[in-house]
Amino acid sequence: MNRLRDKVTLVTGSSRGIGAAIAARFAQEGAKVALHGRDAAALSDVRAEIKWAGGSTCQVTADLTKFCEIEDMRRHVESELGPIDILVANAGGNAAKPGPIEDTSEEEWRAALDGNLTATFLTVKSILPGMKERKAGNIITISSAAARRPHPGSPVAYAAAKAGIEIFTQDLAAQVGPYGIRANCIAPETILTERNNERIPLAQQDALREQHPIRRLGTPDDVALAALYLASDDASWVAGIIFDVAGGAVMV
Repeated sequence: MNRLRDKVTLVTGSSRGIGAAIAARFAQEGAKVALHGRDAAALSDVRAEIKWAGGSTCQVTADLTKFCEIEDMRRHVESELGPIDILVANAGGNAAKPGPIEDTSEEEWRAALDGNLTATFLTVKSILPGMKERKAGNIITISSAAARRPHPGSPVAYAAAKAGIEIFTQDLAAQVGPYGIRANCIAPETILTERNNERIPLAQQDALREQHPIRRLGTPDDVALAALYLASDDASWVAGIIFDVAGGAVMV
């Protein structure tokens, strides 16, 4: 406990799923957590749970494809909790269906890149100067197993965006290490969030389990525990890695 005591942490996309699990786990470890998302009611629920457990938290909203809104968000967090020590750039998603590249629309392509890669870039761009000035900080980005292996059924735009996040994070780690800042990326495989549990039929869940050497699907807390390790001093000499949280299904 208290591995992140008083560390101000911004977790984007934390109204549910992986982001909410990371926020809750970090709060349990003593972090002051800023929650971000588009669903104010869901954010309020996560915030209430953290506060009920004795955690310190605030909630913010911002369109992460607009730098001016991210800057407003950063200033709000700083005024509520203090300078940001840890950034978990978790926000993202995929609305496009898998299919042939030529059937991917320009709109789908741009939406995937903007909602994942551009959002991560702009969020880091806003938070990084303060970390460099203080010569301390920790940045965790979120990729996907879709970016770790090619597959003819892959959602190509989403996979490309997530692969971009990986090399972006490694370039970032190479730049900021001399400033006392660490940057790492987590690449989860199929995670049974509430949404995935509703969307993926039980028969398909069973088939997916068989594709993993560890015969189960991941949980949001599996990713949260990986993020906690990377955020803590236990990983003080770890930078620029792609951390596969994949039940053995991705071995690179």
